Amino acid sequence: MEIRKSAEDYLEAMLVMKEQHGYVRSIDIAEHLGVTKPSVSYATKRLRENGYITMNRDGMITLTDKGMEIAEKIYTRHKVLTTFFESIGVDSETAREDACKIEHDISEATFAAIRKHSGI
Repeated sequence: MEIRKSAEDYLEAMLVMKEQHGYVRSIDIAEHLGVTKPSVSYATKRLRENGYITMNRDGMITLTDKGMEIAEKIYTRHKVLTTFFESIGVDSETAREDACKIEHDISEATFAAIRKHSGI
C-alpha cells in the first residue's frame, strides 16, 4: 500500500513525540506540525482505519508495527540527510528544512549512496 507524504509526516511526528515525551497526543502533533486539531483528527482517523496507529480511550496514540516501520524509515532519512547536508556546509536550519522536503521522494538507491558516501 502506498502512503501519502502527509501521512508519513504524521507518523514521523508521532515517533518524534514518543521519543521526546514518552507519549503521543493529538494536540502535540498539531503543535509540532503547525496544523489545526481538526486536521490531526482527520489524519489520525485515516491512519487508524489503515492500521498505522491505535488510540486508547484517553486519546493516547500508539504506532502499530506497520506505522512504526514507516515512521522509522522517514525519521532515519530525515536525520541522515540533515547530517549529510550539514557536513557539506549547509546551515542547520536549512539542512533540516531541505531534508524534510526530499526525505519522501529520494530513491532507495540514492539514499543508500548518500549514506555510504558520508559514512552515516
